[in-house]
Amino acid sequence: MTEAVPRLADQIVERVKALINERNLEAGMRLPAERQLAAGLGCSRSILREAIQKLIGEGVLASRRGGGTYLRYQTEQWSEQRIVQPLKTLVEGDPSYQLDILEARHSIEGSTAWYAAMRATQADKEKLIACFDATLKFKESDDPDLAAQADVRFHLAIAEASHNIVLLQTMRGFFDLLQSSVLHSRQRMYTVPAIFAGLTEQHDELLQAILAGDAERARRAAQSHLGYVHATIKTLQEDEARQARVTRLPDEASDEIREKKR
Repeated sequence: MTEAVPRLADQIVERVKALINERNLEAGMRLPAERQLAAGLGCSRSILREAIQKLIGEGVLASRRGGGTYLRYQTEQWSEQRIVQPLKTLVEGDPSYQLDILEARHSIEGSTAWYAAMRATQADKEKLIACFDATLKFKESDDPDLAAQADVRFHLAIAEASHNIVLLQTMRGFFDLLQSSVLHSRQRMYTVPAIFAGLTEQHDELLQAILAGDAERARRAAQSHLGYVHATIKTLQEDEARQARVTRLPDEASDEIREKKR
């Protein structure tokens, strides 16, 4: 009886892998909710959890507390050890370094856009168009989580089109760090119509520059876009921090602040 559970879990592992292939799930995409996935696979949630833990151990999946289970980016070992791990330690010690990572993206993505404009193949361009179209499917607050994922896939497709493995692996490492640290802020960006429209316009300009093979225009578009994202996320985080401070104040102090605002 005790041996049956591991065997069943191993079967579910293979079925989850098959599901990933059948649905053409890409790195960064989230698996269905546990209850829905267990029902679809015809197994108990406890067996599914065991199978997912095996897949996490294999490096196929990644789990985020309160955020579901995602298909993991298949980064090279040197990238994980030399790029991601030191930065993880840095960010865990001081979360303010999250914005430093966003600043670094400003420079790096200018380079990936430049090289993508010069080197993108026809297949690369078709993937970029498909990824851009995917960002349009999630209108404002329909599903901000999926919208943020589509945004990530678009930027990684540009890095892939640069045909520079160092830039690509660095970008993957950055997004792995940013997924948890600014995920909430990224989601909020897609719930505000004006911000969503701005992101769409910027993505389109970046895409058109790459398709046209205009490297300088692509670099400018990428850096302008990242400057906007950086400033927007910083503003959202400051607003959240300000609101948190207000809610922690005693009722009398809160009333006094509200009275001053009138």
